[in-house]
Amino acid sequence: MLRKIAPLKATIMRALVLALSVLTATAAFGETQMTGKEFEAYSTGKTLTYASEGQIYGVEQYLTDRRVRWAFVDDTCRIGHWYEDSGNICFVYEHDATPQCWTFHLTNGHLMARFISDPPSTELSEVNQTDQPLACTGPDVGV
Repeated sequence: MLRKIAPLKATIMRALVLALSVLTATAAFGETQMTGKEFEAYSTGKTLTYASEGQIYGVEQYLTDRRVRWAFVDDTCRIGHWYEDSGNICFVYEHDATPQCWTFHLTNGHLMARFISDPPSTELSEVNQTDQPLACTGPDVGV
């Protein structure tokens, strides 16, 4: 009987740890996940600068019709678009058709984003916003 209980206890403990991890991640954002409509309303017409762990990560300009222009720090601009998929906001860029999906949360008036990967790793926070276009350093200059 004890042999049957030990694996059950371990399974229950793993489930509790997983549930606690999910709750902790959700609480860290302090808000519920944004829908595509909410994300579009917040971002369209803005150029947002994102940081990860206190370091500038990149800048994205959100254009009409869910089009975007993205650049990592000191990198070439990438043109793409975003769409909603199962509650996630997914980006596809001309240079790479692989969807890059994120969850977005509005916390204290700023976006927080978490990359959907296994395991989740990249978390970004909005550190600046402007209505000015993204200054591109590469082939998309003037676009």
